[in-house]
Amino acid sequence: MCSIASSPSDLGCTASAVTSTPSTTITTPPSSVHASHIKDEDNCNVASSSSSELTVYDIILCVSQAHQTNCTYTEDQIRDLPRQTISFNMQQNEMSVHNINESMDFQKAWLWQQYAIRVTPDVQRVVEFAKRVPAFCDLSQDDQLILVKLGFFEIWLTHISCLINDQTITFDDGTCLTRQQLEILYDNEFVTMLLDFANTLNSYNLSDTEIGLFSAMVLLDSERSGLSEQKQISRARERVSEALNFQILNSRAGSTQVLQQLLPALENRIPELRTLGLKHFSHLDWLRVNWRKTSLPPLFAEIFDIPKYDDEM
Repeated sequence: MCSIASSPSDLGCTASAVTSTPSTTITTPPSSVHASHIKDEDNCNVASSSSSELTVYDIILCVSQAHQTNCTYTEDQIRDLPRQTISFNMQQNEMSVHNINESMDFQKAWLWQQYAIRVTPDVQRVVEFAKRVPAFCDLSQDDQLILVKLGFFEIWLTHISCLINDQTITFDDGTCLTRQQLEILYDNEFVTMLLDFANTLNSYNLSDTEIGLFSAMVLLDSERSGLSEQKQISRARERVSEALNFQILNSRAGSTQVLQQLLPALENRIPELRTLGLKHFSHLDWLRVNWRKTSLPPLFAEIFDIPKYDDEM
């Protein structure tokens, strides 16, 4: 049974509900990434109470359906997606800007706001995905929270990589940030690392099912700081890894020898993702200092430990 307490009421999930589409709209942003965001005991029943009895086919099906239901970057959803660059109109935003440095800060704050608005809905989607990953809800409440909070950016980046190229990153609404805009938010080194990761991941031509299983591996990282059930998390991740390897070997054409090299290649990307996540968190220090210059969604501020006004708590 999932240990996280519900508030205000359970969303509900039975064996058949794994295939249903839960709400991903955040009508009232929660005040914190805590127990109430994750808890859904019925939802956890499928993926936790009998997780030790699940076959490799069950794990593939469960994770694949969780990914299809809670990711807006699947093949079907991004097909024919219209693209539009997010444009900053200085003439409309220069009334309070008096010098070049202030202008750059103003533009950076505006870009962070545009970025945060588009990323925030995926927080709840990742939570819903996590609740359906086998063995996740067997974990303690604290460990579930740690895995979701520290793994969110890495999972999100894995999902959006299919819409990243050398020059732009495209969100699920079709709006794009250019490399130049990304370098205003971060710096050249980080942006290069981010684009290189995405290009490498895209070169593997992973299916939606494979992306979902890889995302579950990223989620179940037993090396996150503060975890108490590391062995249990490692075992759960090993089972997902076995399922991903099975999926690769049985769904792709090609020699077994070549295919067997793909899983180790994917596993080697996980430390790279971890580094990107840590650097991303560090870049958010600018927002932690300058949070009054922008208006961030409360949930974005919470998951990345950014201060906000008391009336948003």
